[in-house]
Amino acid sequence: MRTRFDRGHTDDLMSFLAASPSPYHAVASAAERLEKAGFRQVEETDAWDASSGGKYVLRGGAIIAWFVPEGATAHTPFRIVGAHTDSPNLRVKPLPDTGAHGWRQVAVEIYGGPLLNSWLDRDLGLAGRLTLRDGSTRLVNVDRPLLRVPQLAIHMDRSVPTEGLKLDKQKHMQPIWGLGTDVREGDLIRFVEEECDLAPGEVTGWDLMTHPVEPPAYLGRDRELLAGPRMDNLLSVHAGTAALAAVATAAEADALPYIPVLAAFDHEENGSQSDTGADGPLLGGILERSVFARDGRYEDKARAFAGTVCLSSDTGHAVHPNYAERHDPTHHPRANGGPILKVNVNNRYATDGGGRAVFAAACERAGVPFQSFVSNNAMPCGTTIGPITAARHGIKTVDIGVAILSMHSVRELCGVDDPPMLADALRAFLEG
Repeated sequence: MRTRFDRGHTDDLMSFLAASPSPYHAVASAAERLEKAGFRQVEETDAWDASSGGKYVLRGGAIIAWFVPEGATAHTPFRIVGAHTDSPNLRVKPLPDTGAHGWRQVAVEIYGGPLLNSWLDRDLGLAGRLTLRDGSTRLVNVDRPLLRVPQLAIHMDRSVPTEGLKLDKQKHMQPIWGLGTDVREGDLIRFVEEECDLAPGEVTGWDLMTHPVEPPAYLGRDRELLAGPRMDNLLSVHAGTAALAAVATAAEADALPYIPVLAAFDHEENGSQSDTGADGPLLGGILERSVFARDGRYEDKARAFAGTVCLSSDTGHAVHPNYAERHDPTHHPRANGGPILKVNVNNRYATDGGGRAVFAAACERAGVPFQSFVSNNAMPCGTTIGPITAARHGIKTVDIGVAILSMHSVRELCGVDDPPMLADALRAFLEG
């Protein structure tokens, strides 16, 4: 394997991806790693104190974690790594039990913007969060072949070779999970209750979604590529978690000039407008409470925010060898070429010249190269939590990430060196 970095980080990323089939599992996986680094969970309903050390808040599919050095003042600025935990997929509807013509099916709704064709003829599991009658929640992960969205045979649609595959989101994407002529209301949830050893009727609410059960894998002659699910954007969540844990456990942690933060939000793929999304109050509220817990006032908060910088880390597009004309002709990010700096002058990304300098300095300290990404002028540009964070909180924000292929597919592809290079750059940034 001709790569520059030890495989340890990428091996751990593969474990993280496999253990995180839903945003709720992703934040639980991140919290587990932070707990091992000495972080402790704080409840939003409790009073917060001025104690130093690592802390984190869990809310649904979001996690905000931060480390307060011993010498932090009320106006100490923050250094934030922002990411998101959600990925496009198929999510279970409120009345999931359906079927036709002797097939039993599960009714699903399309979440985000998945490449629908990549979900066809895949063995799918079921995962997510259950809410029980007493108001408590339980994670569930049926990580075995349970569902499948069957593709129509080419013999029944001869137009596919000439006109391409055309999928109707409502008619063509409902997975099958068995045989039977009768649709039994409540059948799927009863099955899930049995999987979790819960009594019938114990589950009164659910947030369930499908996921491919094929595990992440090294790919290629020299195993220099990584194929796996949900790299957009669990790759960044994992790198940010690793960077924060490393900074917090370093010998010089209490001498940090900033308060390092990981902010991993839910619902980026559908606009971020939720109580766990980047366009909600979660991050701002937690940062404010951290300031006020250290006897700060509004002036301290304003000073802290004015000196704060956020790296919005999300995957971007590596140059595609079969569609190179779709990329900007002078910007061709390559796998294993280092993290990318994402720029768009119309503020679809938040990067400006000052932000570029911050990221360049972090990469230089970390000893890793970086690449620049800009979209082809003739192609609409995507966006991230970066502009939302900058506008909502008045925080200087820089958009970065890792270049991948097959974004929004069931299975995405990146170079094996890029995840550890991103983590090293994020650590250097958090250290300041």
